[in-house]
Amino acid sequence: MSSHEAKLARGKWDGIRESFRQKWSKRFGEWPEEGDVSWPGHHIRDLWHGGDPVDPNNIIPVGPNVHDEYGRQYPGCYAGQAPWNTVGPDLPYTDT
Repeated sequence: MSSHEAKLARGKWDGIRESFRQKWSKRFGEWPEEGDVSWPGHHIRDLWHGGDPVDPNNIIPVGPNVHDEYGRQYPGCYAGQAPWNTVGPDLPYTDT
């Protein structure tokens, strides 16, 4: 995606952010906040890689510190760098 396309996608998200949070809150409870600042909405499939900026199934609230860490980790993840290029546990989603 070009930086222009990413900027357009970001603009779409910026345009619906507040109404999205209101709709989300009706379904799941209040959108999380830290103090008076709402948590960022994290795009599960990120905008730079074609994630839909307004798909409600692509956005979750994430604490600011965690969201910042996602941003730091993305370049290594998409470049296939360690630890993102290693196989995870055999049963990652089960309790053992």
